[in-house]
Amino acid sequence: MFKSGEVYAVRAFLLQLQIEICSSLEQIDGSAKFKTDQWDRDTGGMGISRVISDGNVIEKGGVNFSHVFGASMPASATATRPDLAGRAFQAMGVSLVIHPLNPFVPTSHANFRLFVAEKDDAEPVWWFGGGYDLTPYYGFDEDCIHWHQQARLACAGFGPDYYPRFKQQCDEYFYIKHRDEPRGIGGLFFDDFNEMDFAKCFEFVQAMANSYLKAYSPIVLRRKATAFTARQKQFQEYRRGRYAEFNLVYDRGTLFGLQSGVGRIESILMSLPPIVRWVYDWHPEPGSDEEKLYSRYLKSRDWV
Repeated sequence: MFKSGEVYAVRAFLLQLQIEICSSLEQIDGSAKFKTDQWDRDTGGMGISRVISDGNVIEKGGVNFSHVFGASMPASATATRPDLAGRAFQAMGVSLVIHPLNPFVPTSHANFRLFVAEKDDAEPVWWFGGGYDLTPYYGFDEDCIHWHQQARLACAGFGPDYYPRFKQQCDEYFYIKHRDEPRGIGGLFFDDFNEMDFAKCFEFVQAMANSYLKAYSPIVLRRKATAFTARQKQFQEYRRGRYAEFNLVYDRGTLFGLQSGVGRIESILMSLPPIVRWVYDWHPEPGSDEEKLYSRYLKSRDWV
C-alpha cells in the first residue's frame, strides 16, 4: 500500500530526471538545444515534451514527461490484465529516444513509469515499469560491454537476480517477430513491477534511471567524431526502419498512448526516427561490417 504523497514524490523525481538528461545531452551535442512544449488535456493529464533536432551529434531526440488520467484502462492494458477492467487510472513517466546523426553512435531508448489503477471499494493496483535498450548500427564490443556493465551495476544493490532477469525480459520484449530479429543489443526491461514495497520499488527505479547517462554518454563521446560515408548513413536509415516498425506494431507505451485517448499524438510518436529508408529485399554483403551487425550483435548474448 502507498500514500498519495509517495505518488507525487515519483512525479517530482521524473521531472528532475527529465531536466538532468536534457542538460547533459545538450552539453554532449554542443550546438542544439531542447525546445520545450508544455501541454494540457481537458480529458485529463498534462505533459512536458522536450525535443532536440539537427544538432552536431543528435539528429533528432525527445525526452518527454507525461502524467495522464483516464476513467477506464485501454485495451492494451486489459488484454494482459483483465483484472484492471473498469478501473480508473493515472500513469506518469519519462520516455526518451535519441537518434544520433553519426551511424557509429547507437540509438538509445529509455523510459521509467508508474501506473496506478483504482476503483471504489477495492485496494489500488500499482506497478512500475521501464528500462533502457541500445540499438547500434555498427557494433563495437567495448560499447556493448560498457552498456551492460552499467545496467548490471544499477541492479546489483537490490539482489543478484534482477539484472539477468530484466536483461532476458529486454531481449524478449525488443524482438521484432515479423523480422525474426532483435531490435538491438538489449539492456533492461521490467513491467508490472511491485514485488517489493512501494518505497523500495521506487528506490530501484531511481537507481536504474540514474544509470542511463552513465551507460550512454561515454559511448556517444567515443563515437560521435567518427568519419562516415554516404553508404554507412544509408545503412543507418535502413536500420531505422526496424525501429519504426517495432514502435508502431509492438511497443506497449506507443499503443497505450494511442488507445487511451489522453496522450498527445506528437509526443507519443516522438520516438520515430527523422529519416527512414526501406529497401526491398536488401541483404548485407558477406564479410562486411553491416553483415557483422547481424551475425554478432543482433544476438542475445551475455556481454558481461
